[in-house]
Amino acid sequence: MSIKIFNKSKMRNKNILLKGFIVAIMAACTFSASAQQQMQYFRQDNQHGLNVFETTKNDTTSFKKLKVKVGGNFEQSFQALRDQNTAIAATKTGFTGNVNSLIPLNNGFDLAMANLNIDAQLSDGIRVNLTLYLASRHHEDTWVKGGYVQFDKLLFLHSAVIDDIMKSVTIKVGQFDVDYGDQHYQRSDGGNTIYNPFIENYIMDEFATEIGAEVYYHHKSGLFIMGGITNGELNPTVIAPTKNDSATGKVNVYAPAFHGKLGYDKQLSQDFRLRVTGSVYIDQSAASNTLFGGDRTGSHYFGVMSNQNIANGTTLNNANDYNAFSGRYNPGFSEQVNAYMGNLFLKYKGLQFFGTYEFAQGRTITEASMRSSTQYAADLIYRFAAAKENFWVGIRYNSVTGTLQGVPNAVTINREVGSIGWFVTKNIMIKAEYVNQDYLNYADTNILNGGKFNGVMLEASIGF
Repeated sequence: MSIKIFNKSKMRNKNILLKGFIVAIMAACTFSASAQQQMQYFRQDNQHGLNVFETTKNDTTSFKKLKVKVGGNFEQSFQALRDQNTAIAATKTGFTGNVNSLIPLNNGFDLAMANLNIDAQLSDGIRVNLTLYLASRHHEDTWVKGGYVQFDKLLFLHSAVIDDIMKSVTIKVGQFDVDYGDQHYQRSDGGNTIYNPFIENYIMDEFATEIGAEVYYHHKSGLFIMGGITNGELNPTVIAPTKNDSATGKVNVYAPAFHGKLGYDKQLSQDFRLRVTGSVYIDQSAASNTLFGGDRTGSHYFGVMSNQNIANGTTLNNANDYNAFSGRYNPGFSEQVNAYMGNLFLKYKGLQFFGTYEFAQGRTITEASMRSSTQYAADLIYRFAAAKENFWVGIRYNSVTGTLQGVPNAVTINREVGSIGWFVTKNIMIKAEYVNQDYLNYADTNILNGGKFNGVMLEASIGF
């Protein structure tokens, strides 16, 4: 769920209130700089958070009293991209001019993005998180991303049996990133780009925050399993459905969504780590499922494959760009979605590989049959020097093939990326990449026909 708490006309008041909010928290909960890092079962917002997926059951921090950590993420990028297409000139009702021409691009700085993170250790084994998007390409206002409470101990139940069970179990409740696949642990999330060795996320970006619960069981062998249930919605509703489902001929039903993960993650030796996981996400009926469109911040490739006439004729509501997700592919499975992902992560000393295979089927409420999309991705990263691994070079290949609504032939998008980067400190990162992306098999009446963009991106990022 996203909650708009300030509008553009109140930006000044927003800044004052946010500053007051932070000061109030700091005044109410006294903590030292060292205490801020002493969160239990916590992924750090800096270089030490790299290659961290689900938090482990390693109890390395003792609880003494309530602790609050106020942190943030900021990023600024410089873009030097160029795009082209071969689509034929076309007009569209409600817009003037050719809607298939591309906006001329120039080198320059993109809009900076920022997040505010508030974490609190409420009790021994109980931690809460709240994240806000302060600024992003997709909206000018401050939005609440979500918040959740994580239980790694249930000492308040005063049961020795439950205490023993919780040594292997983690429970998460609230509105959180749905743990489908492993890629969402390495993606850029608004101002938080500290975990991503590249500028952008996958072409088909599987990321959504939904209300629900997840339960993990961790075995000492390295095996783990997770089961979760959510409402299947980014924006929940209590309004009864009125639209008919084209597949059933009956009034739509808002069913819960289920997801799960089975994996093995083990440091097999001092130098070698192996992680392999399989994930599933199933939502049979929804008001508007957004598993592939749940990002509320926008792509980090600004303005590519976009049209100025469409932009001029589009009424924006607290947004900076009518095409905020440029460079991505959304299959549009808003009514029903069955998605499956396999991930392989290998790390030998400074060399690491992360691979993804994904198959998803789904449809909209106006479709009677399912469509499908398939995604492949492979990242190869080398981090050095051996003691710090604060430099890296990397390459990525990402390909998506899928069928769009109302289009009989499948389309394909391919992306190749090369990246270099440096953690100046554990909290400050700079990176550069060269990207090339091609669009194949789009109709000549589609703006993406013969589409291509390439060029260089630079980014600085801070996380604390």
